[in-house]
Amino acid sequence: METFETRSLALHERLNGKIEVVSRAQCKTAEDLSLLYTPGVAEPCRAIAADYQKSWDLTRRSRLVAVITDGTAVLGLGDIGPAAGMPVMEGKCLLFKEFGDIDAFPLCIDTHDVDEAVRTIYLISKSFGGINLEDIAAPRCFEIERRLKELCDIPVFHDDQHGTAIVTAAGLLNAVRFVGKELGSLRIVISGAGAAGIAIGEMLLRMGFGDVICCDREGAIYEGREALNEAKSQFARISNVGRRAGSLADVLAGADVFVGVSAPGLVTREMVASMAPNAIVFAQANPTPEIMPEEAKAAGAVVVATGRSDYPNQVNNVLAFPGIFKGALACRAPQITEEMKVAAARAIASLVSYDELSADYVIPSALNKHVADVVAEAVVRAFEHQSLLDVQ
Repeated sequence: METFETRSLALHERLNGKIEVVSRAQCKTAEDLSLLYTPGVAEPCRAIAADYQKSWDLTRRSRLVAVITDGTAVLGLGDIGPAAGMPVMEGKCLLFKEFGDIDAFPLCIDTHDVDEAVRTIYLISKSFGGINLEDIAAPRCFEIERRLKELCDIPVFHDDQHGTAIVTAAGLLNAVRFVGKELGSLRIVISGAGAAGIAIGEMLLRMGFGDVICCDREGAIYEGREALNEAKSQFARISNVGRRAGSLADVLAGADVFVGVSAPGLVTREMVASMAPNAIVFAQANPTPEIMPEEAKAAGAVVVATGRSDYPNQVNNVLAFPGIFKGALACRAPQITEEMKVAAARAIASLVSYDELSADYVIPSALNKHVADVVAEAVVRAFEHQSLLDVQ
């Protein structure tokens, strides 16, 4: 019996790769050869040597993103190595092109060493207009991104963190609006304190959703809890204002929102039933969520979202990263700022109109190719606004 898995394997074998390099110019005559390569190509080289900014106009880097992994956190498969991560990186490049008309190139680096990864990526950064980090395990991913942002003069964006946070925030803006609750008064519980969970928590706090409690395998994270890594310790200082302790079940009681970026089956009907009235459940573990949508709804959840395409309200990063990079490249932003991320989340949310909003439609379809343009425009506006403030 054929399954999605067997069909996908057969498709990949037949395609022998999902992307390819296509020339933007034809080389058929001696004149073509002279203009596109030697001797003519020396002139753009001289121009860039004299003015580094010309590299954006005379090469493809203004539309070229590097999609980079070390293969340590590939989908739900874990540390399967860089070569095994290549199909995902190719897929990401395909989505960049299909949804953002951006060329992207997959690079799988064979190292677990933070210094080596940072050095390698920095050394190749002049070939690209942006760097999309992908499927790098926490907490190493935090350090790699932070250091690259300090070193590079182009945007560096870890999609597992920020893309997930942006789309989750967009969906929650509409979900909260639908159930009639107010931002600022919510209690939100996040299951999963890795790259995605902490980034989501930070973004929801930044946008003023309310109090956020993040849980790892040991339970609620709070300031003063023992044996927290640096990323968790930093998050504990800004979240869980009441320093609630206990298990996921303990802190979920009375909560308005549950966000899961952890593991299958961690949430029961009883746990959802213990939440506040008109509860919102974003169970995003893939491919099997923390609780299945039908179970969550039976327990009283009003709005339910997952990471799956076979249920309503799919939280899919393709709603964010093509537009984020399209906008950042268009305005030649040196980095993707927090203001850009918030603007992107609000732009995605705005694509669900008041008349369209329902329990089963709080997030635009992942196949809506209009989203990238709307997000890109919002990113450019946020960059321009920040530039004006910097000048003032």
